[in-house]
Amino acid sequence: MALQPASGARDLLPRDVGVNRWIAEQLAAVYKRWGYEEVTPPSLERIDTLEAGGAIQSHQVVQVVADEALGLRPEMTASIARAASTRLAAMQRPLRLHYRGSTFQAQRAEDQGLRIVEDLQSGVELMGANGIAGDAELLRLLLDAGSHLPLSAEHQPTLLIGHQRLLSVLLEAVEPALRSTVRRHVCGLNRVALSHLELPEQQRLQLLQLLQLRGEPAAVLNGLEALLGPTDLLAELKGLISIIEEQASRAGIRLQLDPTFHPDFELYDGVMVKLVCQGLDAPVAIASGGRYDALVQRFSPDGAAASGVGFSFAVEAVRQLLEQADQLPPRQDGQLVLVAFSQPSQLHPALNLLEQLHQSGQPAELWPEPCANETEAKQIATQRGVATVRWVG
Repeated sequence: MALQPASGARDLLPRDVGVNRWIAEQLAAVYKRWGYEEVTPPSLERIDTLEAGGAIQSHQVVQVVADEALGLRPEMTASIARAASTRLAAMQRPLRLHYRGSTFQAQRAEDQGLRIVEDLQSGVELMGANGIAGDAELLRLLLDAGSHLPLSAEHQPTLLIGHQRLLSVLLEAVEPALRSTVRRHVCGLNRVALSHLELPEQQRLQLLQLLQLRGEPAAVLNGLEALLGPTDLLAELKGLISIIEEQASRAGIRLQLDPTFHPDFELYDGVMVKLVCQGLDAPVAIASGGRYDALVQRFSPDGAAASGVGFSFAVEAVRQLLEQADQLPPRQDGQLVLVAFSQPSQLHPALNLLEQLHQSGQPAELWPEPCANETEAKQIATQRGVATVRWVG
């Protein structure tokens, strides 16, 4: 019998589960204040839903053997977009939904076979809020939620902001046959590969210059305006930054605009965001999201009128970040009462006392073996991290 979990899976111990729940509850409380209602999409979906119109590759989906093509969700957005466009289609827009639940992503490393990565996510989806109003609500809510987590200055929280159309505008002058290659090299910050492509010299210099354009939003926008001239898209980004920069400053979250920002999944067709913190050894992404109008339109009978924007927090990544910085919330075990007894015949009254404590709302547990005396019971309680003993002697 195998004694280890499957590759990529892990056992969550009581303390892990408790902290994950605490993080998810802090986030959910923020979502509720903004008017978001909780939903739970199914873990199993049809493969064509999970692939989100090609935004997610089939090899990233954990497929399930069944009479029809099914898989485990690698992310939540596609499932919620489907539900919002079908079962919730009659509800008035904007539609505000939040969720928590596990996702499962298939990873295939060379010579290592299939590895299934399970993650706990907490996030929101906003359907039917077009343009800058929806984008601004998304970013303000993300900053609000992040400010309610015990992140410190040492974590250097940074909100990366990009826009899917921005890179497309920058690549319009590139020969169509080369655009996908150039996009890959630009997103990968591959200066060497860009330098060796057969491009007009001025175009090559502009693309290499683009690789340096990331950082403080005002400076990046000025650099982009020098490359592109004034555009509606840059004006929209300026307006969005102006709406969120004061709140970001209050929350201690730095803003960084990055024209080459590239998400893990190809879901997004508008603004894209990622909240990154500094871990012990490397940066850690704790939240990501963006606008995905085209995905909602695939599911919706309204077609072009449909829109969606959302983000999700990686709860386990947040927990591990707080563990490394010794910033976990205090344990609640001190509120627990240990019920102990001295004789086997006292098991019945000890259980009666346990029930009375539970009915009064007091968390309590039973020590199942007789103790020689109350002192021994207190020693056992101390070993278990319990402050109070109720003794049946």
